[in-house]
Amino acid sequence: MVLALLVSGAVVVLVLLGLFVFGLRRRLIQRSGGTFDCSLRWNVPEDEGEPSGKGWIYGVARYNGDCVEWFRVFSYAPRPRRILERSAIEVVERRTPQGEEELALLSDSVVLVCRHSGTRLELAMSEDALTGFLAWLEAAPPGQRVNVA
Repeated sequence: MVLALLVSGAVVVLVLLGLFVFGLRRRLIQRSGGTFDCSLRWNVPEDEGEPSGKGWIYGVARYNGDCVEWFRVFSYAPRPRRILERSAIEVVERRTPQGEEELALLSDSVVLVCRHSGTRLELAMSEDALTGFLAWLEAAPPGQRVNVA
């Protein structure tokens, strides 16, 4: 009985510690400012037809100079999972979530279809975050090629 209580207590402490670390990591990511909620689908096929809800990963993006750093929400990694360079991002189209995507994404998300160094990707963010992202893309230094659809 005592052993069962000890094991149960240890499990509860570990779960609480894990949740605390998730929260601390998010605070550290947001500490420098310039963050927004952003879901990502990487390496999306061209001929997908109707978009499915599969492949979306919920994350947080952060502006860092001429890059956007993208972090998975459910991860303990201190480094970004993807780094998108402003000069390599090409916006292909903007659309609303369709079909199963509406269930996989946050409400009121807008999907931005992009290319980054030849890789097709999709970013889903709020309308306000999209406005900021497109303004950041357009604010590229003179001489940098920027394509915003």
